[in-house]
Amino acid sequence: MMRQARQNPEQPSDLAPPPDADYIAPAPRVSVQAFCETVATAVVAKAAGEDRRLAKAQLSVQMGGVAAAIETYHSVPTPNVIILETDGSSDILAGLDELASVCDAGTRVVVIGSADDVAPYRELVRRGVNDYVIGPVDALDIVRSICSLFSASEAVAVGRMIAVVGAKGGVGASTVAHNVAWAIARDLKLDSVVIDLDLAFGTAGLDYNQDPAQGVANAVFSRERLDTANMERLLAKCTDHLSLLAAPATLEQVYDFGAEAFDSIFDTLRMTTPCIVLDVPHQWSAWTRRALVGADDILIVAEPDLANMRNTKNMMNMLKASRPNDRPPLFCLNQVGMSRRPEIGVGAFAKTVESQPIASIAFDSRLFGTAANNGQMIAEISANHRTTRMFQEIARRMTGRGETRRQQGSFLAPIIRKVTGRANSRISSSPIRKA
Repeated sequence: MMRQARQNPEQPSDLAPPPDADYIAPAPRVSVQAFCETVATAVVAKAAGEDRRLAKAQLSVQMGGVAAAIETYHSVPTPNVIILETDGSSDILAGLDELASVCDAGTRVVVIGSADDVAPYRELVRRGVNDYVIGPVDALDIVRSICSLFSASEAVAVGRMIAVVGAKGGVGASTVAHNVAWAIARDLKLDSVVIDLDLAFGTAGLDYNQDPAQGVANAVFSRERLDTANMERLLAKCTDHLSLLAAPATLEQVYDFGAEAFDSIFDTLRMTTPCIVLDVPHQWSAWTRRALVGADDILIVAEPDLANMRNTKNMMNMLKASRPNDRPPLFCLNQVGMSRRPEIGVGAFAKTVESQPIASIAFDSRLFGTAANNGQMIAEISANHRTTRMFQEIARRMTGRGETRRQQGSFLAPIIRKVTGRANSRISSSPIRKA
């Protein structure tokens, strides 16, 4: 449908029960060429090409609008997507008719129009326009338009990828990741996969009491092309809604990877799994940076000390700069209130980081130690514990879901309570006393 470009897109609402409507699935490997009439739109289009959701797409920008596109495609093949800007001064319908004569079959067309355009939307659709956006546009409008062409037309479900990483080693990021994934699967009933990316020292298998023969190492070192069937064989089933791609946790080989080593694993799982939780180890390499930047949402886990505060601030600044069109990364404080340990207050930590933590998880050696040694989640040890509820809230926040509504026994319940309350009030104020 025709859409009005938004200058300041709102952040996803935390009150909506389903995943946020502004979630944009990444585009596949496609070629995109934009033909702009104005310099402002050309600058925006180039900025859109740097968005992480178009990392696999090849986007080029030229000036000249529809006329330049027609001239170009007389001699070269057309790309997967053509973006055309019209300033309202030319006959866009006539231009589209001429463009159709030189376009290859299957090419998708996006038109960036203006409020002065007089061409009816239905006429644009008849001429093969797949999306129409009223300018002025921002980078996120162009990203959304390109990505929606493929997520909608191919009817492929694209899973949400959540990355959890520690600001420092030993802060309990893996424990938080595993418990949040458990809450997503159990409480939100969302099919999920945990990927333990710490191949040498990963603890997901221990935490979920699993000892699979295969896992993420088999996938990343596989010489065969990964597909959904191969991936299913590598997953260990933890619950009805939760699966695990475990790390081998052995030192038999050195795990040195290139930046794109895990791309095929992520892409394959995105096609079949609504939610993917990445347990990212605390190390800085090309592939860990790529995993964090490419995730849909990021949670940094930190302890309340100086090194964690510095690292959290550095990581958040880097991720914000690398993902200008995404909501900023979130962070939580873990192991708060450890006995006899000097700590930085939550207020001072938040002021330095310039963001409020979404949770402050109290230090409880007995609770977490019991869960770790038994291969259980916190919710299995104590279902009504405050920490269990905290993991549930983090799960809702990271998946863009709101708080679970409390069910009422009947729609008449409020009225009945009100009447009952009045009756009790009359009885209590009556001068008649019980025998």
